[in-house]
Amino acid sequence: MTVGEAAVQMSERQQQFSGTGEIRTGQEIDAAKLAAWMTDNVEGFAGPLTISQFKGGQSNPTYKLVTPHQNYVLRRKPPGLLLPSAHAVDREYRVITALHAQGFPAPRTFGLCTDDSVIGTMFYIMDCVDGRVIWDATFPDVPRDERAAYFDAMNKTIADLHMIDVEKAGLSDFGKPGNYFARQIARWSRQYLEDKDAGQVEAMDRLVEWLPANIPAGDETSVVHGDYRCDNMIFHPTQPRVLAVLDWELSTLGHPLADFSYHLMMYRMPPATTTGLIGNDLKALGIPSEDEYVAAYCARTGRAEGIPNLDFYVAYNMFRLAGIIHGIRGRVVRGTAASAHAVKTAEGVELLAGLAWEQAQKVR
Repeated sequence: MTVGEAAVQMSERQQQFSGTGEIRTGQEIDAAKLAAWMTDNVEGFAGPLTISQFKGGQSNPTYKLVTPHQNYVLRRKPPGLLLPSAHAVDREYRVITALHAQGFPAPRTFGLCTDDSVIGTMFYIMDCVDGRVIWDATFPDVPRDERAAYFDAMNKTIADLHMIDVEKAGLSDFGKPGNYFARQIARWSRQYLEDKDAGQVEAMDRLVEWLPANIPAGDETSVVHGDYRCDNMIFHPTQPRVLAVLDWELSTLGHPLADFSYHLMMYRMPPATTTGLIGNDLKALGIPSEDEYVAAYCARTGRAEGIPNLDFYVAYNMFRLAGIIHGIRGRVVRGTAASAHAVKTAEGVELLAGLAWEQAQKVR
């Protein structure tokens, strides 16, 4: 695929996942039951209520709730057979509620419902933040001279997240402190190996053995987002400011460098795979280099020595992302993820696993 073809694909992705559309088959919501629950549990709610579904939010179905006085967003567990630890919307609700209270750009929350009888699965309600979601990491709709400022806004936001006092935020029990890489590698390896429906991948098998034997020394703990990238945040309509970070399904207490290097993967991924930058002339686009971006994060988080072992962290994250997509493939096979996007995404397991193994070969 040429850079031009990739740009067209990313533009199509922007159109495909921006905004709302019809509610997908099998993910319908009983509006009357939901309105009754919101009347009892959401302060200030007043109908009538209109529901549409966001085109994005593939893992946990996400809906826009429109009322005469305020708009809301609903995130729910998807219906169907799920892995036990997946789609924990109650954890999402907890972390964004806590971070919003600390002044971090997470949406305000209004209520969590654990009663499956209301709409069929657990869900929560949060504020509908007006702004822009940017699906292409080249920020094609932003003037060239402003792109560096948008990258700096992303950089500052993830640095701010990692500097939050976990105890002050009330999140000291949000995950297990210490040994994050060992635990995560074991988790994703187990999930990969147990999902027989999705099949085996040679590079994944190699990484399952290689990664736990090559974990760098040292440990740190912070709140980590787990899926921090440009299309999981809402930017101000006209300014280089992050108004809200979304999709906290994979958040926990973990190693901040795992979180940052996941975000940094954009510099080492092709556009056809995700929000990747490989193949683009970054200087011509006005986008900072990987080294410049790393240096800015390190300056904000007090890392005078930079990030040793960065290649390992990137290899781990590519493995983890391949594991997530492997899980999507399993859901496609089982029929619980039937969208065209899920089917297309599931095809990328081998490519991502291969990229992860390439990063591992750089580690000395």
